[in-house]
Amino acid sequence: MSEKERQSGEEKRIDEPVLPTVNPEVTQSEAPKASLHPAFYIATWISMSSSVIIFNKYILDSAGFRFPIFLTTWHLVFATIMTQLMARFTHTLDSRKKVPMTGRVYLRAIVPIGLMFSLSLICGNLTYLYLSVSFIQMLKATMPVAVMLVGFALRTKPVNLKQLGNVSAIVLGVMIASYGELQFVLTGVLFQMAGIFFEAMRLVLMESLLNDPSFKMDPLVSLYYFAPVCAVMNLGVALVLEVPRMTVADLEKVGYLVLLANAVVAFMLNVSVVFLIGKTSSLVMTLSGVLKDILLVCASMLIFADPVSGLQAFGYSIALGGLVYYKLGGEKLKEYIGAAGRSWAEFGAVKPVARRVVIIGAAFLFFVLVLGGASSSGVVPEQYDPIKNAGKQLDDLRKGW
Repeated sequence: MSEKERQSGEEKRIDEPVLPTVNPEVTQSEAPKASLHPAFYIATWISMSSSVIIFNKYILDSAGFRFPIFLTTWHLVFATIMTQLMARFTHTLDSRKKVPMTGRVYLRAIVPIGLMFSLSLICGNLTYLYLSVSFIQMLKATMPVAVMLVGFALRTKPVNLKQLGNVSAIVLGVMIASYGELQFVLTGVLFQMAGIFFEAMRLVLMESLLNDPSFKMDPLVSLYYFAPVCAVMNLGVALVLEVPRMTVADLEKVGYLVLLANAVVAFMLNVSVVFLIGKTSSLVMTLSGVLKDILLVCASMLIFADPVSGLQAFGYSIALGGLVYYKLGGEKLKEYIGAAGRSWAEFGAVKPVARRVVIIGAAFLFFVLVLGGASSSGVVPEQYDPIKNAGKQLDDLRKGW
């Protein structure tokens, strides 16, 4: 090779500026967008769910508006209007376009499910006329049992004796809680059992529909399809049973703004479910549901002065324990208990003062609930009841002032 060729080859090997393959301005790490903690969505869902139940109880019982079917119809009409507006003016319900919904599918699938949904809502609201909120929540713990039995009956699931054994604790706990109920009304219990049955039917039929991947729907899209048919069905029942007895004075008594706020809260519950599902897991939803039920029972004791006996609290504790075991399973439950124990130990090591405050607060709450249940059941004589005596002492002090 000549000297000229060698120099030419060396010149070709000289590094030349190369255009960057990646834009450095684009690859610069952007500041992460602020996102809300999952606890916010959990708290929102618990608040909305509890508010709907307490709100309905207030309207139907305390406010004297004894028209539960009309109230349910109003909720569904409001939900229909809101979902239709959201479908037309927002992108929130765009996923509905992926659902292969036809007139035939609507009549064969949506209408039967909507009928079960409508009947469950009617029976559920009728229950508020007879039973306390706390006892209603205790009876609702049997929902997994009802879903399982309906699945066996409709042959959507094979009979599983092991699962039946797992839910036996739920049935036993609810039976004990029912035996300890101080305001037991058979009519209300029958309405609640009917509501649980219809809701179980709806869930089983809905599961069968959603087994087809093309019919995957989030709760808001489901409400978009089910609310209109449910509203029509409920309206037909209300026109026969309740509307002839209603007057304008009944509506004015409870207040138009109160009814509007009630429908808004009921609709926001469905919105909060969408965010809860998207931001958390099935485990979080299960545990959040148990926490919600406990808080709701406590709230009903404070707001409506619903008496809860010690035997009833004991039975409900068994039912909740059986519910958690059924949802998670033995192995998972041991795993989560171990993880929770380690987290609790780490929390105590890092923040010992805060841990003591939590323990003292939990012990105080447990003491108040147990003592309140015992006094309500008559176990503690009135002359030795510290709660009643404390109230009398406060009255004496006020009179002295």
